[in-house]
Amino acid sequence: MENVTEILRLPSPAPKPQSLAFDGTLLWMGSIATNRLYALRPAQWTVEEEAAAPGKPYGLAVVGDELRVICSETAEDRRMVRRFVPGHGFKTQGAFQCPDDTGSQLGYDGDLLYISQWYNRRIVGVDEKGDVVTQLTVPHGICGQVIVEGTFYLVTTDDEETDEYWLTRVDARNGSPKSEDLARIPFAARALSYDGSKFWTNHREHDEIVAFARP
Repeated sequence: MENVTEILRLPSPAPKPQSLAFDGTLLWMGSIATNRLYALRPAQWTVEEEAAAPGKPYGLAVVGDELRVICSETAEDRRMVRRFVPGHGFKTQGAFQCPDDTGSQLGYDGDLLYISQWYNRRIVGVDEKGDVVTQLTVPHGICGQVIVEGTFYLVTTDDEETDEYWLTRVDARNGSPKSEDLARIPFAARALSYDGSKFWTNHREHDEIVAFARP
């Protein structure tokens, strides 16, 4: 299996970049070192906005004009999904606890929000109240997620202590999910986003954000 083709490798504006989402113009990143969100303009690589999060921002997804953020809160690592409105900050209305109190990455298909459960190797689709509507089992642990043209693209691994990571595609549109590892990601990647032409992920332990070509 070939490695992904890197296009860009850029310094993160904050240590430990964990989550990513692209809103059509800006690349949003959440740092678990600073507990803040950063809106990056990709061409200039400048920070256009930043905001404090109510916990460690593990997952991000764009939902309309807003973001949804998985936050790790309290000493017990309670996992909450919270609303963030650019320019206005986090909102208390619409928050809910992750199913099974676990979740690390988010995706949105225009209808449902999908929460990845890394160690359960499962993606759960939830409604606006956080109630589970559907679920999908995948072959590896999930540490990045984005939905492109109705298909899940994931960063996956079987052992997070290694550099054995993959870009995995899961097509569940016909009722019988089909999973395929497309390429190897040769570092411990976290998060996945797509800007219409290329994917973005984080090399968290190197404090870098990496763009790579869509296979």
